[in-house]
Amino acid sequence: MPGVFGAGRGSDLAGIQTRAEDRGDHWIVNGQKVWTSYADKADWIFCLVRTDPEAPKHKGISFVLFDMTTPGVSTRPITLISGKSPFCETFFDDVRVEKANLVGELNRGWDVAKYLLAHERTMIGAMGEVMGGAALGRTAAKAVGLDEAGRLDDPMLRARIAELDVDGAAFRLALERTGDLAKAGRAHPALSSVLKYYGSELNKRRHELLMAAGGADALEWEGERSRDGAAARDWLRTKANSIEGGTSEIQLNIIAKHLLQLPGA
Repeated sequence: MPGVFGAGRGSDLAGIQTRAEDRGDHWIVNGQKVWTSYADKADWIFCLVRTDPEAPKHKGISFVLFDMTTPGVSTRPITLISGKSPFCETFFDDVRVEKANLVGELNRGWDVAKYLLAHERTMIGAMGEVMGGAALGRTAAKAVGLDEAGRLDDPMLRARIAELDVDGAAFRLALERTGDLAKAGRAHPALSSVLKYYGSELNKRRHELLMAAGGADALEWEGERSRDGAAARDWLRTKANSIEGGTSEIQLNIIAKHLLQLPGA
């Protein structure tokens, strides 16, 4: 089931333009959403829609479910710079949604969305702990070789990998600590933004290093040797990490306002 957060917008989730018109026992939904994951393969979708257009920005939003085969629902795949993508544009044209498909309270869908976003951002951030520096070092060794002491034969690249390994270890501890706080009911909601932001940055750095280690060979786009340019395509795909689930700028604003409580944030 794909999610449609902030239908009608990209990262400004509360700026929803997709509307649900009340027709008694059902709504008629009209609008559009970009970046709907796997919408062309899904059976059902969850969608944020504006049910009270007169309410303030974060109010008047409802969380509904409906079948992707409902008349009026259509999708169009989006190809990223990596040449592949799970994302789609999704269009809603006079889509009938039953009132029974409401999740939570009417006009309180933002509460449900915030809860799901916290989980999504933590999930995206967890990419930062995949494949540590040791594994990256082995990959780099195949490309640049080892010196007489058995170390990676590129001191600058070796230092960058070591730095990533240290930062990755710190991030794994942060994930563990956040999990413990969540189990104790003491986790601050904005911690998911910290994990999402830093995990995304770690993942981008890791793939930058993989490209640096591979040299010109890492730029290969097609062919059996490179598995159809897996390194280059994966590197390009990481650029979306700082957009999906809320842009890095949004995460930094949340951290500044809700965790650091900076004036004017």
